[in-house]
Amino acid sequence: MNMTAATPGLSQIDDLCIQTIRFLSVDGVQAANSGHPGMCMGMAAAAHVLWTRHLRHNPDNPLWHNRDRFVLSAGHGSMLLYSLLHLHGYPIELEELKKFRQLGSKTPGHPEYKPEWGVEATTGPLGQGFTNAVGMAVAQKYLAAYYNKPGFELFDYNVYVIAGDGCMQEGITNEAASFAGHNALDNLVIIYDDNSITIDGSTELSMTEDVGKRFEALGWYVQEVSGDGTDMASFEAALNNAKNQKEKPSLIKLQTQIGYGSPNKQGKASTHGSPLGEDEIRLMKEKFGWDPDKSFVVPEEAREHIDNFTKQGKEQENKWNKMLADYQKQYPDLAEKLKCASDPDCKCVDIEKHLPKFDPDKPMATRKASGTVLDALMPHLPMVMGGSADLTPSNNTMFKTAEDFTKTNRLGRYIRYGIREHAMGGIMNGISTTNIVRPYGGTFLVFSDYMRASVRVAAMSNYRSIFVYTHDSIGLGEDGPTHQPVEHLASLRAMPNLMVWRPADANETAYAWKYILENRRPAAITLSRQGIPIINQDKYPSASNAEKGAYVLLKADNPQVLLLATGSEVEVALAAGEQLQDEGVAAQVVSMPCWELFEMQSQEYKDSVLPNKCSARVGIEAAVSLGWDKYLGCTGKFIGLSTFGESGPYKECFVKFGITADNIVATAKELI
Repeated sequence: MNMTAATPGLSQIDDLCIQTIRFLSVDGVQAANSGHPGMCMGMAAAAHVLWTRHLRHNPDNPLWHNRDRFVLSAGHGSMLLYSLLHLHGYPIELEELKKFRQLGSKTPGHPEYKPEWGVEATTGPLGQGFTNAVGMAVAQKYLAAYYNKPGFELFDYNVYVIAGDGCMQEGITNEAASFAGHNALDNLVIIYDDNSITIDGSTELSMTEDVGKRFEALGWYVQEVSGDGTDMASFEAALNNAKNQKEKPSLIKLQTQIGYGSPNKQGKASTHGSPLGEDEIRLMKEKFGWDPDKSFVVPEEAREHIDNFTKQGKEQENKWNKMLADYQKQYPDLAEKLKCASDPDCKCVDIEKHLPKFDPDKPMATRKASGTVLDALMPHLPMVMGGSADLTPSNNTMFKTAEDFTKTNRLGRYIRYGIREHAMGGIMNGISTTNIVRPYGGTFLVFSDYMRASVRVAAMSNYRSIFVYTHDSIGLGEDGPTHQPVEHLASLRAMPNLMVWRPADANETAYAWKYILENRRPAAITLSRQGIPIINQDKYPSASNAEKGAYVLLKADNPQVLLLATGSEVEVALAAGEQLQDEGVAAQVVSMPCWELFEMQSQEYKDSVLPNKCSARVGIEAAVSLGWDKYLGCTGKFIGLSTFGESGPYKECFVKFGITADNIVATAKELI
């Protein structure tokens, strides 16, 4: 092996480590015959310097609260991350590198959130990792403000990101960068792999802006390191400058060569998303003095060298643990709160004790009821942060005692995301990765389209984000079809692992929040703009039954027809059910606020709510019918929409689309 230093600013042994990272990456991609080697090769030197000289982490405890975070936003270069994790002693064994992109391996094609393995975020959809990192930086600032005391810097970690040209082109990145600059997140360092190549070829095909100036305009501290990605002396100086920068997030624009070291493919677009090929890898290994007949080689000298840096991380955590022990003596209440907030099984607060009860005096929009619930609960939940994408008065997401999170008030628990729905979703996901702080954020349901990728990643990764969506149907009225969601409930319900709630009234809203806050799963709660009658808890079953996902509101022995509804349509179904019972028809009315939760119940319970022998079923929802077939079967009828909505008073919209008690009664009679 060639032990001659070829990387300015580094020793021979460091250079060997960098070569090891490059060859592990290209060997992994080649073994899979699939993947993206070029970025891994070009960024190997920078990644090695960052991980060994700057990143504070401990592979023996990947979940250490005060570890620095590393996010590979350019997730297509996942073999770079896996190689680093393996070399630094995380539970990514060499055999897992050989199984890159294979079924059941720890090394999927793009990184999937596994903090216990050292993977801090699910990345691949470009810009997501960048935006998650902004959320991680927000969380650190809040945790430091809440827990740190003089002499006890429990939370002072930094967040480092490797992002690529694709990240810089995605709109979510610009939204998040604007937010980060405005909020002076100086604990955030983005390393921009400026290799000027995308899948199509040169970035000049589609991008000629000056990215550095754009970020400067957004309030960032920008440095540029020119060359081919090997000038580590300049890069490390830039890292030190970034860490010392105050009141601005940092962007290091590092010019690199994609596919660095490949004799024939360096700098070419072909190295972005395709294996180099056996012949090219052989030439490359010969060039660097490696045995071309061997693959997945980790020289013992390289492993020992990296182990020395890993030991430093262990020592850093040991010091932190000693500090925490002293902190527990001086600040026992805060220490206990931190312990509880970190424990998934700890019920820090008796939520039901603080849950408001709503009397059936007058109609109340469920968005307003949600705000009342938050007013009651949030003073007792200091590790929950709220926010909205500029729609605070409409979403009712700001609780009474809330203060804004700003660059001068890090204790604020209300985040002004601005009109940046997609960034809001990604930032919330990043906040949730602390597994201490939990975020919620609001917008109109129709604008869930703008943040769909972030919601999908949350569901996939089991992030604990809570998406609050108001103005949930044609019930918003005069704003018209551009703002009236019709397909969005079906779209959200289609996502595995996302708990989608649509409560029927104020009390169901309260219990929806109770369930969401007590369970560590991603959730979406959809809420009405218009007032909805509050169901009388003395006359009908308790809204606490909402925690089963669906329950019988109006029971019938041996029902002839089942009326199934969600949200604001439950009141209409209930009126129809009572009318049918008055006419001698055994109608059973079911409120179904959360389908996903209902499906988790026992078969016995599900059969008691939806008796199999009753095939006459009517589904009522001010939305499209997609998904309802599993509850209505082939003989049931759906009352809702098959088109977009209409602009007009909401009551007239409901009449136009047949969402009335009279139409439900007529439809039920037709079925029986």
